[in-house]
Amino acid sequence: MTPIRLASVSCDLDEIYNYCAIHDIALSELPAASAHLVYDVALARLERWSSEHGIALTLFTVGADLRRRVAAEALCGMHQKGHEIANHSFSHRYDFSRLARDDMRDEVVRASDAIAEAVGQAPVGFRAPGYIVNDAVFQVLAEANVEYDASVFPCAPYYAAKAAVMGMMRLSGRRSRSIIGSPDVLIAPRSPYRIGQRYTARGTGMRELPVQTLPISGVPFIGTTLTSAGPKGATWMTKQCLGAEFVNLELHGVDVLSAGDGLERLAQKQRDLRIPLERKLASLSRAVQTLKDAGYIFATMRDAARTLLS
Repeated sequence: MTPIRLASVSCDLDEIYNYCAIHDIALSELPAASAHLVYDVALARLERWSSEHGIALTLFTVGADLRRRVAAEALCGMHQKGHEIANHSFSHRYDFSRLARDDMRDEVVRASDAIAEAVGQAPVGFRAPGYIVNDAVFQVLAEANVEYDASVFPCAPYYAAKAAVMGMMRLSGRRSRSIIGSPDVLIAPRSPYRIGQRYTARGTGMRELPVQTLPISGVPFIGTTLTSAGPKGATWMTKQCLGAEFVNLELHGVDVLSAGDGLERLAQKQRDLRIPLERKLASLSRAVQTLKDAGYIFATMRDAARTLLS
């Protein structure tokens, strides 16, 4: 019998203020309407795009953003259409993994409560801000009854590029709120696993769905690299993943936004915002269609975790 091969598309709904914090740009430097583009514009685009392809998304949500009624209602609408709503912490603190245990737990629980209030159902999945986790994070997640995590990112090219960019920013006198995690993550499994005594080892603990990387080069299989590669490049990258038991395409809300949405100032630092929206959507569509043509079945991250790691 041919094994079932699953694929998921997840999206981190990081609002624009997070990118301003990364690039040391004041939110006031952008048009006022730009502050909530992820919920006010990107979410509707993601719904249309996913509907065209007949797939359910997993949306990792920052709890504090749901204090806006418009955002909460938009997220509830996505939930009602069958998309999974997951936990991305309450305030998206980039130093989340360095917080005291009680503060870390508060970030997880408050986000879960905010999501439950907005959509009527508590989330079961979690992704840490900046993908940065450690053993203490997993202990807190277990105590908070989180069913699966999707933060582990064992990607040397991403780790090196992030460190280089942050180093250049410091040299130029700019300060990013993002942080560099421990390089221990680079030895973690790349395929779905249950964590062991250390989160970087296999065991019998919490379900983990790592962020996807290409099998040989280790290049991240995420929205930024796919949209930057263009439709042909996205097809080639996706073909490198074929044969894996599970393929996880991770996006961000800005992957369906562009400079023309009022983000010209941010686009000076965030290069992928210079890519036209039509080209971005075409690249993402090529990736999804390539997986479908190869026989992959799309599922939410929750359902994939339960199926693969039962």
